[in-house]
Amino acid sequence: MMWGLGQGHWGNWMWWVGPVFMLAFWVLVITGGVFLTRFLVKQGWRHGREDSALEILKRRYALGEINKEEYEEKRRDLA
Repeated sequence: MMWGLGQGHWGNWMWWVGPVFMLAFWVLVITGGVFLTRFLVKQGWRHGREDSALEILKRRYALGEINKEEYEEKRRDLA
């Protein structure tokens, strides 16, 4: 007689542990994908925002709200 070394002992354990590890794996993959997507979207948003600031600066200069020296100084700050 085998004392817990047959299919019954380890087979039943693996039926429960295998799906738990698989579920944990997919949760980590999906969570990582969500965080990566959020990071990339924020990076793109910041880049777009810098372009918007430069456009606002150009518009203020064109409207005469700031002079050429202020425009050049602020443009260097944004770059």
